[in-house]
Amino acid sequence: MKKLLFPLLCGVLSISLSAQIQLVESRFAFEPELPYDAAIPVPEAFLGYKLGEDKTLYANTVAYFKALDAASEKVSLNEYGKTYEGRALINVVITSPENHKNIATLRQNHLKLTDPAALSKAEADQLIESQPVFTSMSYNIHGNEASSTEAVMQVAYRLAAATDAATKAVLDNSVIILYICVNPDGRDRYIYWYKSVARNVVAEEPSDLEHYEPWPNGRTNHYWFDLNRDWIWGVHPEMRGLTAEYQKWMPQVHVDYHEQGYNSNYFTMPGTTPRNLLLPDRYEAWSDTFGMANVRAFDKHRINYFTREAFDFFYPGYGSSYPSVQGAIGMLTEQGGIGGGRAVMTEEGTVQTFRQRIFDHYTTSIATIFKSAEHRRKLLRYSYDTWSSTSSKSPVKAYVLPAEQGGYLEDVIDILLRQGIRVEQTTGDFNAPQAFNFRTGKAEKKTFAKGAYLISTDQPRHLLLNSVMERSLAIEDSVMYDISTWSAPLAYNLDAYYLTQKSTVATQPVKAASKTIGQLDRAAGYAYLIDWNQRHAPKALALLWQKGYKVRAAEKAFSDGKNTYSPGSLIVLCGANLDRLSRIERELREIATTCGVVIRAHDSGRMLSGYDLASSSNRPLKQPKVALLTDPPFDALSCGQIYFLFDQETQLPVQRIRSSVLKQTALPKFGQRYGLVDLKNYDVLILPGGGDGLDKVFAKDQLDQLREWVSSGGVLVASESAAGYFTDQKSKFTKTKMPEIKRDSSNAAVYLSYADREDFMGKKAIPGAALLGRIDNSHPLAFGVSPDVYMLQSGLHYIKPDPGLHTVGYYHKNADEL
Repeated sequence: MKKLLFPLLCGVLSISLSAQIQLVESRFAFEPELPYDAAIPVPEAFLGYKLGEDKTLYANTVAYFKALDAASEKVSLNEYGKTYEGRALINVVITSPENHKNIATLRQNHLKLTDPAALSKAEADQLIESQPVFTSMSYNIHGNEASSTEAVMQVAYRLAAATDAATKAVLDNSVIILYICVNPDGRDRYIYWYKSVARNVVAEEPSDLEHYEPWPNGRTNHYWFDLNRDWIWGVHPEMRGLTAEYQKWMPQVHVDYHEQGYNSNYFTMPGTTPRNLLLPDRYEAWSDTFGMANVRAFDKHRINYFTREAFDFFYPGYGSSYPSVQGAIGMLTEQGGIGGGRAVMTEEGTVQTFRQRIFDHYTTSIATIFKSAEHRRKLLRYSYDTWSSTSSKSPVKAYVLPAEQGGYLEDVIDILLRQGIRVEQTTGDFNAPQAFNFRTGKAEKKTFAKGAYLISTDQPRHLLLNSVMERSLAIEDSVMYDISTWSAPLAYNLDAYYLTQKSTVATQPVKAASKTIGQLDRAAGYAYLIDWNQRHAPKALALLWQKGYKVRAAEKAFSDGKNTYSPGSLIVLCGANLDRLSRIERELREIATTCGVVIRAHDSGRMLSGYDLASSSNRPLKQPKVALLTDPPFDALSCGQIYFLFDQETQLPVQRIRSSVLKQTALPKFGQRYGLVDLKNYDVLILPGGGDGLDKVFAKDQLDQLREWVSSGGVLVASESAAGYFTDQKSKFTKTKMPEIKRDSSNAAVYLSYADREDFMGKKAIPGAALLGRIDNSHPLAFGVSPDVYMLQSGLHYIKPDPGLHTVGYYHKNADEL
């Protein structure tokens, strides 16, 4: 029997090898019938493999585009920023050689169209008649949706190398801007992992390791943020760079390329409801025009697809909706393929290859570019009309933000200006007989002091402005794909108003957001004070700790007679830092400048009201050692925002610890490379959201140890869904109650038809609502926080106030005022 084993295995091996998947099928050839310029580098020749046979590292992609730029007069490469990990952010501009010679003039003339009020009808008509259409495409914003960056190499090659008359006409009539990979850090995280697990024999079995990417996966950027929610806000360099570059071109057409699960077929436009009802009525027809161009191409190649399902376009911060509120036909494509590796067997019983995914994105890219050129004049006219404020559907005439609201107001003004929105500041007081308050939604008579920010909707970016600022956008369908509220004044908790009548107050333009200038007034004889109400006071505290300063915090408000300081204000006593007196003024001045905080010097510890500076009631602050649990079952996005808060916003060190290691050791100890670190070495343990499997992380004995650690002074912070685990119902860690959501037993729910069930249940979900919360800001946990804060509520679950505990924040009791 043993002698038969080796020949038998060889037979199995030969069958397996002979049945290997064909990674590059002939049906997915990239238009080989066209004539091509032999001097232009072909992607597969440059890379050393056919597209789809391997996955391309970002550096090799950039190298290819540099070679293409050097070889072709039709291509120019541009770097518009860098990622956190230092990778260059690249786009390429492709057009005819003649257009390239005049590209600066073409771009400037194009931007003239974005301000219809500054053009006569004759000037506008002349520009629309003569200007090329601008078409842009963004690829790979989600790093593990890898096929689109492969596809863009072939798209660029085809446009640069094809010598046929149709391609020449397209380039004569188009300027094409291709953002080759919006998220290089996430892409390379995925590609390096994939290469480390890829088999020699292609793994089409869905259960194979290469189809199961580990946490946090490559979807997100360095800080585990979803960049496709950051087009408006520009928190991260990838999106600040991209949107600044977008503003330079203001295209008529933009497509954002994505992937979904590999069992799904290709999604192309149009999408489903809800839509932003402020969009021009003609948007729908254009969306269908481009969708049908893709459909015809897919029908020709027998590619499976669907339209008018799944993806709404309500939130203005996606790569499809952001262009749509800026005068473009913004569109989404979704190729089935996440987790597909180089090939995977779908539930339908067909093998989907990486090459097919590349081919599909290539096909829609080319179809869209050609369709855009075909409708050049009409698309330019559409954008021009949309940029005209006379096309606005909103009743709002202006938004007013009173000045002196600190750092968060500065953030909002900066966002608006970066997005090309015109902001004015009043040069005197003015009265508004009817100003609608964002907090109450009600009209009131209001006098605004000089310096208030007034943002008129009578401007080219009116559609973007209203979409970002309106208190509550109208919606025709309550079944949502994603978030349903984002109003900037509420999100940043600002006092804000909107006017439905035009204001005639005198104003002056704001060129840049005013930034709080950090300063130290002078050297102190006794102490230095930092008011805790300042936006970046926590960062100043972290830097003080880093430099070894001893710091106290005020328990209550106090005053020196000239200035009043809020609870939590920082006190740096000279007498407690005698070893640093020679450099204390210089270092605190540096901290003030770096953080943008005002630090005041005092020569006496005696205060006019409140505790004196050295009172024992003003307690010394010890720098906490903070641990953040990561890995499953926690949500990477939730982890990322906490990680970012510590690492970037406050620069307070946080140790990220794997929950998988936590499970493998005797709690409360965490695994480290050279041994175990006891939980008692940490002061704070943070659990992000998404922790539905916490019962597998914390067993009963381990919960007892955790409870003992908390009783000994440890601080446990459980956020979002993780908080629910520590309620009485889930783990009995506390007696806090989380009421069960009652099942709908109404006749409408019980006798609902199968066909209506999905919509019925969808309408009961809360994808995001801004609810008014009351904050007890006398509590140390809420020092520096406004007493009224709008908070984003997702889902129906809530925690009931516990009479035995102090409730720091709660939703407004009056439902009408939520």
